[in-house]
Amino acid sequence: MRLRANDDTGQAFPIYITVVGGLLFLALAYFAVGQAAATRSEAQTAADAAALAAALETRDRLADQWITHVRQPDTWQDIFEGQAPVPNGCWRAHELAARNDASVECEPDGPLSYTVVAETNDTVGDTIVPGTEDRRARQTATAVIEARCWFDPLPEDSDDKALPSLSCKGGEDWELKPDDLTVLPNPEELFDVHLADA
Repeated sequence: MRLRANDDTGQAFPIYITVVGGLLFLALAYFAVGQAAATRSEAQTAADAAALAAALETRDRLADQWITHVRQPDTWQDIFEGQAPVPNGCWRAHELAARNDASVECEPDGPLSYTVVAETNDTVGDTIVPGTEDRRARQTATAVIEARCWFDPLPEDSDDKALPSLSCKGGEDWELKPDDLTVLPNPEELFDVHLADA
C-alpha cells in the first residue's frame, strides 16, 4: 500500500505573494529615491547656471569699465577688485532660472561673488513616500569672479599718458600704448569666473 506524499503547493503560494510584494515595494522605493535625486539634480543645475550667469554679467560690466578707463590706470585696481560701480548681475540669474523652470534667490556675496538658492517649480511627484507630492528641491551655488591680470604702478616721474604693462595668467603680457589701443584684452582674459568649491 503506497502512502500519498504531502502536497506543499498550497503552502508555497503565500510565500511567493509575500516575496513578489516585497520586491514590488523595493522597486517603488527605488523609483521614489530616483525621482527625488533627479529633482535635486535639476535644482543644482539651475542654481549653478544662475550663479554663473550673474557672475558673468558682472565680469562683462567690469571689463567694460576697464576698457572705458584704460587711459586712467589709477582706476584699474578698483576695477580688478570689483569696486567699480557696476549693476547687480542678479537679474541674469532670475532670467536663466526661469528658462530652467526654477525660481531663485540671488545675493551678491561681496563685490566678486554671487550666491544663488534655486528651487524647482516641479515637485517630486506622487510616490509611495507620503508627503512628497508637494515637495520641491532647493540647492545652493556660489560663483566667484577672479581677476586674471595685475600690473605694477608707474614710477612717479612717468609721462602722464604712459600706461602700465598688464600681466595676465597664462603668461600673456600686454604692452599698452596710449596712441594705439585698438587691441585690448577681452573679458575672458581679464577675469575668470567659476563655481566655488562646495
